[in-house]
Amino acid sequence: MAKLTSKTLRNNVIYSIYVRNHSEEGTFKAIEDDLERIRNLGVDIIWLLPIHPIGSKARKGELGSPYANQNYREINPELGTLEDFKSLVEAIHSHGMKCIIDVVYNHTSPDSWLVENHPEYFYKTSEGKLGNRVGDWGDIVDLDYDNADLWDYQIETLKMWAEIVDGFRCDVAPLLSLDFWQRAREEVAAVNSDCLWLSESIEPAFTLSLRSRGMVSLSDAEILQAFDVCYDYDTYPYFTGYLAGDNSLSGYVDKINAQEYIYPDNYVKLRFLENHDRPRAKELFPNENDLINWTAFMYFQKGMPLIYAGQELENEICPDLFDKNTVNWNTGKDLSWLFKALYLIKQKEIMAQSICTLRALDENDIIVGTHTWGAQRLVGVFSLRGKSAKVEADLPDGVYTNLIDGREVRVTQGKLLSTSQPIIIEMT
Repeated sequence: MAKLTSKTLRNNVIYSIYVRNHSEEGTFKAIEDDLERIRNLGVDIIWLLPIHPIGSKARKGELGSPYANQNYREINPELGTLEDFKSLVEAIHSHGMKCIIDVVYNHTSPDSWLVENHPEYFYKTSEGKLGNRVGDWGDIVDLDYDNADLWDYQIETLKMWAEIVDGFRCDVAPLLSLDFWQRAREEVAAVNSDCLWLSESIEPAFTLSLRSRGMVSLSDAEILQAFDVCYDYDTYPYFTGYLAGDNSLSGYVDKINAQEYIYPDNYVKLRFLENHDRPRAKELFPNENDLINWTAFMYFQKGMPLIYAGQELENEICPDLFDKNTVNWNTGKDLSWLFKALYLIKQKEIMAQSICTLRALDENDIIVGTHTWGAQRLVGVFSLRGKSAKVEADLPDGVYTNLIDGREVRVTQGKLLSTSQPIIIEMT
């Protein structure tokens, strides 16, 4: 783990925005009008998907993917000017939040500034042509980090942006060498000592596939030596496996529990139900009560929860990366009350400092979790498929308050009744 990573990052909530599709205008200025609502939802960090110009060559869709970067050092004019961007960052700061931007360092568009000016920075196929090693990313070409000059250029670019923003979310970071990321972190710290580093780590099957082809593919244990936070894709296949009936709830929970001893004491995982690469949570959980339980469980886990813009209004369609596809802000549904309540719980010191253990009741599709920190306990019960059951609670008998909705919860003979609503109670 990055040695200076603070456990208090586990108290933070991050909100992801795809600028093009956040509003009809699709601009930085339009986001400024939404910042007060976002902050009131319970958000500490705003992550903007890539803000740089998009390449035209081999473009997918009419507008292209922001992950096919044309110039790392410029702003996409479709979103606004550099001054507009700086104004947005200042507005984010004035609302008490931080701003991080997406960094896509594995590849560029085939017509990027770097392709035109430094073709020696790029991977070449056996035929001597530009290409990419993954295969299905047809709108990009891979960079070659065996070139030391590329390191200098990319790190100087990070230092430039670190004078404006508060950190970086690094796309497919495991495909680059650990030495590069460690050097980048060290040099950026000279510009911004509080820079936040979030890695998009990758799923186990993808890691093994890349390694089988002789490519770099860092494990989470490696990536966390340079980054503060990484995705929980190590457990994601077991999450989707449970939903598909391919593995038990216990199988999923066991993988989460293992993180407590596999990773360093100050590890921070990004917890999410959805992101711009995955289906919407509402698509996964059409039943609103199931969605509420899963959302509460996401916040209860040790780590940093992610909200993808529109998740709070139960959007069912993930915005298209390649075309205009605005978030629906008039769904007629609103879970903002839940996110606000869970944020207050997330602020508790025990959520940052505890040991967290989870237990699955497979026959009832219920997860029971306990955060333990000294004499303090925070107990959560999540009925994931609407079933009721009496469950053992790691608490003395008595009457407690559900921190989510204020209801009374009675523990009798060490057990409480789990209905279809999520429960989080504390003993101090």
